[in-house]
Amino acid sequence: MLAPNFWKSGNSGVLGALLSPLSWLYGFVTNARMTGKEPWVSPVPIICIGNLVIGGAGKTPVALDLAQRLKEKGRNVHFISRGYGGHEKGPLRVEPTIHEFSRVGDEPLLLAAKAPTWVSQERRAGCVAAANAGADIIIMDDGFQNPQVAKDFSIIVIDGCYGFGNKKLLPAGPLRETISGGLARADAVVIIGEDRTGSSILASSNGHKPMGASLVPDPLPEKIKDKPVVAFTGIGQPDKFFETISNLGCKIQERIPFGDHHPYSFADINHLRDTAKKGNAHLVSTEKDAQRLPTSFLSEVTIIPVVLKWSDKEVIETLLDKINNV
Repeated sequence: MLAPNFWKSGNSGVLGALLSPLSWLYGFVTNARMTGKEPWVSPVPIICIGNLVIGGAGKTPVALDLAQRLKEKGRNVHFISRGYGGHEKGPLRVEPTIHEFSRVGDEPLLLAAKAPTWVSQERRAGCVAAANAGADIIIMDDGFQNPQVAKDFSIIVIDGCYGFGNKKLLPAGPLRETISGGLARADAVVIIGEDRTGSSILASSNGHKPMGASLVPDPLPEKIKDKPVVAFTGIGQPDKFFETISNLGCKIQERIPFGDHHPYSFADINHLRDTAKKGNAHLVSTEKDAQRLPTSFLSEVTIIPVVLKWSDKEVIETLLDKINNV
């Protein structure tokens, strides 16, 4: 599902106002769910990478970066994911050469290329499986609002362009919980990209000193430099991808956004092929989308990888020390 425009900052409008009573109900139910019984405590530390809004914020790149840094410090890192978009209940260790998106979801396939990754709709079972397999630290990709498992260290990731949207709870806005409630439970805050919505001010007013980072794309391949492209993606913030490749110098002929975790159908593939062919253009997309595209189609698409770059190297080392000591 594509996020509605009225979820964006300053855009709540009439529809947002009409949905506000449902947001109040959602907030009441969410608060009751999260303040219920005591959470289960894992035998190994759990680091949760989450966010406060529906859709993409940059959680997976942060998780991948931290995993690599922890591995370099000698830690046996395992990932836990619910496997959104896949049907696997788990716990199952993801094998990228065997498993497909329809079974395990797209993000676990990306994570599994970096460290052992477990898909489990019940996160507790996934943590037990990871611990039994030798993990000495677990990174939970998402799950910040899941009350069943205790977290030893929680990091909230915020997209600098989108922020907290219109700052309303679902369904009037994109928030999964209140901003103050989420920030109060977080141990650290990371803002990805330029802070255009004042998220750092909100984080600071809640006792945090936000860390800055950016998603840096690979240079454009020669074959698409100065060539028209049809850019398509099914991620939480599609406009961010379009802006990124435009800044790289891509001549975007057409932008085609799909919903987050969109499962590409044959009709979608044919539409993309036809659109590119009509404009004599190249198809361009993301690494996350590549996990959901048929192998036979991937050769027709240029994938633009991104890596996380921290604004301050000393800050990330301090963060790693805190994580290592939980």
